[in-house]
Amino acid sequence: MLMESKSTQPGNTIVPPFSTPVGKVGLAICYDLRFPEMGLQLRRQGADILTFPSAFTTRTGAAHWELLLRSTAVQTQCYVVAAAQVGKHDPEGKRVSYGHAMVFLPTVGVDTDCGSVGQCNCAMQRHPTQRRRRRLLSCRNRFG
Repeated sequence: MLMESKSTQPGNTIVPPFSTPVGKVGLAICYDLRFPEMGLQLRRQGADILTFPSAFTTRTGAAHWELLLRSTAVQTQCYVVAAAQVGKHDPEGKRVSYGHAMVFLPTVGVDTDCGSVGQCNCAMQRHPTQRRRRRLLSCRNRFG
């Protein structure tokens, strides 16, 4: 069984989102997807785009990867960009990553799914997320 806690340590702060030409980007990792509070806090700090680089195993990736990314996009009304390692990590094949790097739009769903290929591209534009958020009652009630 893979125990990430044997080789990684948790952080104790959330890095604030930073500005880019397409919006403010919030940084997280794949484990953070398990906790909606992380994405919600980044959204409260002004994030338009959330990133989740990952190495989900094939088993948990097939079961949870797309579901967690999609729900994060909907809950936060942010774009979700999820880079994902794919394939074997060791010669014996004991650790294999699921892949499926994906980009989710806040309202429409999957914009890009790279499947099991090594690389793919997605063209992002700045969209009127602030205006859409003001119209959504759930956003007004949650974020003010």
